[in-house]
Amino acid sequence: MSNNKNYFDTGLAFFTFLIMICSVVTISSAQKYAQYQENFAMQQLVWFILGSIIVAVICFFDFEQISKITPYVYGFGIILLIGILIAPSSIAPTRNGAKSWFVIPGVGSIQPSEYMKIFLIMMIAYVVQKHYEKITITSFQNDVLLILKIAVISMIPILLVLLQNDFGSSLVMVVITMGMIFLSGVDWRIILTFASITITVIAGLVITFIVDSELLLHLFGQYQLERIYSWLDPFGHGKDIGFQLKQSILAMGSGMIEGKGFNGSAVYIPEAHSDFIFSIVGEEYGFLGACFVLSLYFLMIYRFVGIAMFSKNDMYEFYICIGMASLFTFHVFQNAGMVSGLLPITGIPLLLMSYGGSSVLASMIGIGLVLNISLKKKSSMFSQE
Repeated sequence: MSNNKNYFDTGLAFFTFLIMICSVVTISSAQKYAQYQENFAMQQLVWFILGSIIVAVICFFDFEQISKITPYVYGFGIILLIGILIAPSSIAPTRNGAKSWFVIPGVGSIQPSEYMKIFLIMMIAYVVQKHYEKITITSFQNDVLLILKIAVISMIPILLVLLQNDFGSSLVMVVITMGMIFLSGVDWRIILTFASITITVIAGLVITFIVDSELLLHLFGQYQLERIYSWLDPFGHGKDIGFQLKQSILAMGSGMIEGKGFNGSAVYIPEAHSDFIFSIVGEEYGFLGACFVLSLYFLMIYRFVGIAMFSKNDMYEFYICIGMASLFTFHVFQNAGMVSGLLPITGIPLLLMSYGGSSVLASMIGIGLVLNISLKKKSSMFSQE
């Protein structure tokens, strides 16, 4: 006797809600350091409300419809990325060395690369599904063909984002692609080859930096190179490029175990409400508060993987869940690492915690897709079907 039920992942919804609360509370403390006279906490709350509406709307769509429009969504994202590059500075100004935003009067800033991360996940999932629908016989040649397909659709947005001088977002797209390739079922020899190439490239960059760091200017800009210097010696560069990281380390260290309490932060951190929001968590709520926030993210990622396991019979749905798990894992790992000085600063936000409309709405679109997947009727593990 089969046991089917209409399954909705309340755990994922609940963890998302808790992170939203943590975000608004922490931003309300961090905004006292902002150089702008705006209520970022209230604006973030508005983004969360809009994002929740988007999630509800997405859950009403059938996934076959979502699958059909995926190439068009991906194409729309590519058009936006190209538009950023050719738009005049009055519409797409350069901020912190990167030209990554459209500025719309009365609406605010829109960062297409944040949405492109979700569109890329959808498109890779779509390509993998279509590939296995046409090619049912697994072979080394067919696996190479699949890798080439994924590489082409991934390199287009990655290169466009690199041209915007947004290294952080392009790195996220690379990680998403690698994570989805790793679980795409291709021959392990291909995976091993990719891993070897990646390790070799990283080792080459490290050796080049040690021998003659100026050679990296041909690959990275001066700003990115200076960020590496400041990461290696934040206190030695504490008066210029390393000021933000130095202050972040001091803030998190001063929070100790239990923190200073709500609105008790005293160490000035530029843009604390944005990419460095986790520093405020560490200072005001200490090691315990930081562990609590990280635990919420790990539980969310756990639910992404759990829903993927429920959806393993549908490749499109499975790979969307895996893509979202890769996205959140890297964002959390990189952001927490960079604000504590363990990893270089890349400008990658802490999803749902850091202030930013594009980041919040894009994340909510992805979460909405996963929750939609969880809504489908699924057989329990004890079903005899």
